[in-house]
Amino acid sequence: MQVGWVPTMGALHPGHLSLLETARKENALSICSIFVNPTQFNVASDFEKYPITLEKDIKLLVAAKVDLLFLPDVDDIYPKGISGLEQYPLGYLETTLEGEFRPGHFQGVCQVMNRLLEIIAPGRLYMGQKDYQQCMVIQKLLELKQSGTILHTCSTRREPDGLAMSSRNMRLSESERKDAIGLYEALTYIQQHLHPGDLTALVGHAKSILLQRNFRIDYVEMADAVTLHPVKRWDSKEKLVALAAAFQGQVRLIDNMLLT
Repeated sequence: MQVGWVPTMGALHPGHLSLLETARKENALSICSIFVNPTQFNVASDFEKYPITLEKDIKLLVAAKVDLLFLPDVDDIYPKGISGLEQYPLGYLETTLEGEFRPGHFQGVCQVMNRLLEIIAPGRLYMGQKDYQQCMVIQKLLELKQSGTILHTCSTRREPDGLAMSSRNMRLSESERKDAIGLYEALTYIQQHLHPGDLTALVGHAKSILLQRNFRIDYVEMADAVTLHPVKRWDSKEKLVALAAAFQGQVRLIDNMLLT
């Protein structure tokens, strides 16, 4: 039986539901997991503040006709505790962008995903493009495991104003939510003004858009869409992705856009 799996940390939104709809259509059995993984939060307060909406999530999953919900406890996933866990050779992916600003994050992602993959044993795994670098890390993990699971990266779902759907959005105040659109505006500016040559000024203007929207910037970067190595000068042939991470108030948001 072909199994399609969507891993989540709950606080489900239409982006998750679109992944689940695809999984349900393409597989005999659709599974959603909800597990807030403590090992991937490098800031303890971020873990403590992560929104928990389990009752609402279950109602959404029933309405979406998902076949199975897997809802483990921390002790189920880490029966020997969360200290001294295995480490994965992720190479460059662990040192750039999210890896640089969230040290240890991707090790935590791999630790939980390795366990969930072994428990669920899906034929297909569905994740959203919003977590672009994380998708690359999971693909690396699948290769390290020599897994037969196929990763399907699905397009980012957005709100009507362009903001990428995220469970973290519900933590934004009304004014922060209005300013959060700046992340999409900055990436759209890059897409619309992309040109061969030096990209420094283009990235600089994107950062100014974020600052005008009251963001505190971690990074705005242009990178090779395949390797994620930074690109400072573009030859018009290389496939690019623009990526950004910034704080709106106390909420850290990320987004990206494939460029043509």
